[in-house]
Order: sequence, then C-alpha cells, then structure tokens
Amino acid sequence: MTKRTYATKAEMDARMVASLTQTMATQAYRELTGAQLFGYGLQFVPTLKWLKFISSHIREEMEHYEVVVRSYKDFTGESVEPIVNARLAKRPIDFATSWFELAMAQFLYDRGGFWQLQEYAQCAFVPYGEIVTTILEEEAGHQGPGERIVVELCRTGEFDDVKQRHFDKWFKQGMLSFGRPATEGNRFAVEAGLKKRDSGGAMQDFLDDIKPAVVASGLVFPTPESIGLDCPKDLNWSLEGVDPAKAQGFAPSD
Repeated sequence: MTKRTYATKAEMDARMVASLTQTMATQAYRELTGAQLFGYGLQFVPTLKWLKFISSHIREEMEHYEVVVRSYKDFTGESVEPIVNARLAKRPIDFATSWFELAMAQFLYDRGGFWQLQEYAQCAFVPYGEIVTTILEEEAGHQGPGERIVVELCRTGEFDDVKQRHFDKWFKQGMLSFGRPATEGNRFAVEAGLKKRDSGGAMQDFLDDIKPAVVASGLVFPTPESIGLDCPKDLNWSLEGVDPAKAQGFAPSD
C-alpha cells in the first residue's frame, strides 16, 4: 500500500508536525556537532592530504547545517539555533585528542549518522526527503577514508593499547545516532511514513557495514551493557565468517 505524501505543513496533523520538527532539530544538532568535532580535531591531522580532506568535511558539515537551519525555519517559522545551542550546552560533543582517535570518530560517528539519515530519504514530507537525499549524495563521498585510516593504523600494531577503548567510545556515539528503538515515537514515525523502519533495522545495517573493518582492525564489538546502549536483543553481533579483505585499507599480509 502506497503511503500518503505531503508537500506542505498545512496538510499534516499536529502529531506529524511535532515528530518532524523534532527530527529536523536533531539533525541540525548532529550536523553542527560534526563540524565542531572535526574542526577541533584539525590540529591533530598530520599531512596536507588529510588536512584537505578534513577541512572539506568541516565545510560540508557546515553547509548541511545551514540547509537544515533554513529548512526548519521554512517549516516552523522559527529558528532552530536556540534549540541546538541549548542541547549543545547540555550535551556537548566529545572531542578526539589524537589523529588516530579523530579517524575513529570520522569512521564511526559519521557512518552512524549516514545510516540513520537514510531512513528519511523517502520521507512522506517530500521537501524534507529531497533535502535528505541531497545530503546523502554528498556524504557518500567521505564514508570510506575514515575506515581506511583506522584499518591501516590498527594494522601497524602501534595503537594496540588504545584502539579498543577508542572504538568502544565512538561506536557508542555512532549507535546513539539512531535513537532508542521500539519506542512509541518510532512506531508513529514509521506508520506516518516519516521514516522507513524502527531504529533497530538501521542499527543492524550499520553493524553489518562496519564488520569487515572491525575484523581487519583486530577489534571486537563491546556488549551493549558495557557501554550503556539500548538496542534490540536480536541484533546480530557475530563476526564469524566476516571477510576482512572487504574493509577499506586492508591489504593481506604476506
């Protein structure tokens, strides 16, 4: 059955307006925190090649933030910036303190946001779905480099004493991108056509996507309990049979 789509706010009921308003505010927060995270981390970037990459990433995050700010204003008639700033004051983003940790953050925090945003690409509110689709097309260009850096650095053995700790920290941040699964708000958003699935489905896609890099880097998934994650009990965490050669940055040893 084809779900109804909406071209204007006036066509939507109050519950749908409230749900989408919250979604857009959350996205604005994520775009700005991404820019802040990578902006702070620029000091740790070791080469011109990666300075150019991270700098372009910061610029792109800021452009996406601007797009969402404008979209929120068009939709609600109000500015989202006070909401984002208040949330930042309450929940500031963690910063990386080394090039290795920044690479881990770029890999996992950014990848989680990418998978989360895909759930809204066919949003019933057509203007928002179009914005999300454009952002996803631009984000796709920097999904691989963070993974490649992490895999290459982990395979040197130089970071064996810190790699699992940094992975656990930024893996949690990536998983938090999806919000709590199986909530009433999640169910409403799916039924209304604002998003495709409950958060659990997107979490599984994210897990499956990063499994080759996890194996190639000599890492393991932390238990949800150990890092304070609320996620479905039936998620498949198994790394059995995962091919590390599918990870970016992997080169089989002689």
